[in-house]
Amino acid sequence: MKIIPQTIADPIKEKQPRRKKNLVQNEAGIVSRLFFGVVLSLFSVLSILPLVWLALSSFKTTQEFQMNRLGLPINWFFKNYLFAWKIGNMGTLVLNSLFYTSISTIAVIFFSLAAAFAFAKIKSKATPFLYGSFVIGILLTIQSIMVPLFLMANTVNLLDTRLGVLIPYVGLGLPLGVYLCTEYVKSIHDSIVESARIDGAGYFKIFGVIILPMAKPVVSTLAILNVLAVWNEFMMINILVSRETLKSLPVGIMKFSSALSSDYGKQFAALVIGLLPLLLFYLVFRNKITEGVSAGAVKG
Repeated sequence: MKIIPQTIADPIKEKQPRRKKNLVQNEAGIVSRLFFGVVLSLFSVLSILPLVWLALSSFKTTQEFQMNRLGLPINWFFKNYLFAWKIGNMGTLVLNSLFYTSISTIAVIFFSLAAAFAFAKIKSKATPFLYGSFVIGILLTIQSIMVPLFLMANTVNLLDTRLGVLIPYVGLGLPLGVYLCTEYVKSIHDSIVESARIDGAGYFKIFGVIILPMAKPVVSTLAILNVLAVWNEFMMINILVSRETLKSLPVGIMKFSSALSSDYGKQFAALVIGLLPLLLFYLVFRNKITEGVSAGAVKG
């Protein structure tokens, strides 16, 4: 009988390839973290630098800005903000922008969630057609509907009214809102709704007690998108409103610029005034914004 000799593995030789593999992985991890750190730092600088330049330029007079566009202000002219606030009637414009943004955002969120609940959880033969009618509105641009929108508003006497501004804002915000909310509500298990129906809950109660609390992530995302869109909107309100008491911040900021000349100092100060509420919005709700975006991504 032939005995086959057994080779005994050397544990030291086995560990060496593993150590080399771990070292390579660690080096690759360090390089990748370093690369992404550099890229993110570069993007941060590119995002923050224009804001810093805008803030510094708001303390220059127009003459100094034309002579010194990139440097620090030689003589810090703080009265730009006072003049911009008075000449531009910024107090009224800020209140108007807050009104249009808050009302339209609340309306878009409510109607989007209500439509999403119906499309996702209430079965109907008309659902594909109605849902498609909403979603196709994402393809529409403000430029393509400005003329018919102006004619329609003029026909129903909604020009120079707050309602004539709010209705288009809500209408333009609904397509994307319905799409995002419908996709989110679809991810909620049907068994939750069915259990509530068995317990005797109606659709309105299910929507208010179950759907709304569970939809906080998508509500945060939709609120961010709508607030930014309405706060910065210029073209539509410029054609729908002519009274100074109804205009918003973007329209008022254009007072300091014309075809022949621009008052850069006051215009930059007005831009900073218009930017501050958005920065305050982010600072107050930054945790909710991060949670909403992260939870929405995981849920999707």
